[in-house]
Amino acid sequence: MVLQKEQKKQVIDSFKTHTNDTGSAVVQIALLTSRIEYLADHFKAHKKDFNSRRGLLQMIGQRRSLLSYLKKTDAKKYQETIDKLNIRK
Repeated sequence: MVLQKEQKKQVIDSFKTHTNDTGSAVVQIALLTSRIEYLADHFKAHKKDFNSRRGLLQMIGQRRSLLSYLKKTDAKKYQETIDKLNIRK
């Protein structure tokens, strides 16, 4: 399931860098993280949903590549994002 409109807007508002920012790397990472967390809860109830698991792994890979891009371009923003999302503890 995709994020609800209100949830998505809330995530974008908390991570945007300027007023019209909806597609920066930080916002994309935050949206992917919220979708990954949703699917992690989904798999607790539906252990044999292998097709959705494949989508989850693709999202994790996409988030990983966005994080590596952010780390190369802006290390300070990378660390702030990691801390704010509680990733890679």
